[in-house]
Amino acid sequence: MPASISAPLPQKAFGSLALPLGLIAVLTAAVALQAGVFSFGSPSLPGPAVITVEPGSFAYRQPGEFYRSGFAVDGPKAEETVSHALTIMKYQVSTRDYDACVAENVCAARETASPSRADLPATGISHDDATVYAKWLSDKTGSLWRLPDDRELAFAAAEDFPDDALGVDSDSGNPALRWLADYEREAARKRSRDPEPLPYGSFGENRHGLADFAGNVWEWTSTCNRRVDLSSTGKASTVESCGVYIAAGKHRAPLSSFIRDPKSGGCAVGVPPDHVGFRLVRDDSWYAPLLYSTGIL
Repeated sequence: MPASISAPLPQKAFGSLALPLGLIAVLTAAVALQAGVFSFGSPSLPGPAVITVEPGSFAYRQPGEFYRSGFAVDGPKAEETVSHALTIMKYQVSTRDYDACVAENVCAARETASPSRADLPATGISHDDATVYAKWLSDKTGSLWRLPDDRELAFAAAEDFPDDALGVDSDSGNPALRWLADYEREAARKRSRDPEPLPYGSFGENRHGLADFAGNVWEWTSTCNRRVDLSSTGKASTVESCGVYIAAGKHRAPLSSFIRDPKSGGCAVGVPPDHVGFRLVRDDSWYAPLLYSTGIL
């Protein structure tokens, strides 16, 4: 069975008990899967259009807010190797598909008046709403769907994924240069000329076939926002906030999980996105049904 980009039995889910719980999970899953215990019911909907990104390496800048001596600095950037194929929706979830979940009284209604169409991205949706939809779609299609994390979305988006580097030498001893670069970066982030989300295909495809990324719709990820304070010795102090998640588009934007319209407020840092929607990853890992059934995914 193909595996997802995710590392086996993520330690984030289990904390310091990752190893013993992981071993128990392996045994439990093996027995349960053999017995057919875990399932999502009888599929009643076809799966959405997807692309599959083959394994490879890419340059990835760590997400979060990085500071040194109180001034913004760039997060570290390094070559990442992805060892498993990633299957992700080609397009963002549409208004028609999301509204089908609303019609069944499972999902909360969108906070936008855009029409219900098969080619129009659904926006006005919070992180919490997107998570509920992912579970609904999993039940309807018989496959496990979830939000991508920031790394997965960066891998799929490839050349379209933003690099928010300040462009200041990390060894510079002049904090004013960092302050000025941060100010200029935020000032350059102008709002889109398009007041409403545009139909599928309006922003083209990247080399993997992923459509419309970095248009005027930002996309929710499952990555928690974090603040990282770097000391002069290179040690880092990290504070993670999982009530705030990274949305990615023309730039990364940390948003509170309950925010549906980022223009109305709730953007933790910097210029808010024009609109926020989402697309999902299909998790084909062998342990995904176990994590789904226990509520971890």
